[in-house]
Amino acid sequence: MTPLDNIRFILVGTTHPGNIGASARAMKTMGLRQLHLVAPKTYPCAEATARASGADDVLANTQVHHSLADALVGCRHVYAMSARLRHLSMPYMTPREAAQSLDKIAPDEQIAVVFGREHSGLSNEEIDQCQTLINIPANPDYSSLNLAAAVQVMAYEIRMSVNPVVDPGRVGEKRETINAEDMAHLYSHFEQSLTTIGFLDPDNPRQLMRRIRRLFNRADLDRNEVQILHGMLRAAETKARKPE
Repeated sequence: MTPLDNIRFILVGTTHPGNIGASARAMKTMGLRQLHLVAPKTYPCAEATARASGADDVLANTQVHHSLADALVGCRHVYAMSARLRHLSMPYMTPREAAQSLDKIAPDEQIAVVFGREHSGLSNEEIDQCQTLINIPANPDYSSLNLAAAVQVMAYEIRMSVNPVVDPGRVGEKRETINAEDMAHLYSHFEQSLTTIGFLDPDNPRQLMRRIRRLFNRADLDRNEVQILHGMLRAAETKARKPE
């Protein structure tokens, strides 16, 4: 069990079933699985399943309630997502601040994040059942955010607060480091090849080799990339040596 397993996202009065599916997908990509619905207009629905795009397990475990109070049973901390900062005497945070505040909550306590209706959000009575407002800082001239997009923003911030590490095995091949000798060999090869192809005048090198060194020092090359450069240089030398 992970800290993410104790966080439930509650969608209140959702009108479009596609938003339910898209929200399930947004949650699963960030490792969240507890989806609760309060009086959705249409659910279950094929459109929700289609928009979930593989997050069928999240939909299968979704709980439907008649009221927000029922959906909040067992929750110790309740956050309400709101596009408007109402004139109410309650604290508010950005999604990032709210996600970071989870560190202060015991790992076995249930946490709820409540999202309102697509067009009207949460009622004042529903807000009263929450402890903290969460507001996404958006363009003040156009602050309307799709429900599933708001779910994705909040899910991402929670994910980053719990597990911000990127698995290098999923972003590309493993990089093999090189040492100073490897780079010295590469620079020597550059000087030799550039002379061979007539780009470098060995009697008047000026600052060329120094600039090449600075260029590749900034590039943070790995062994595979160094080997590619050596191969390019050898190909250029071979081409230059061939008679016309």
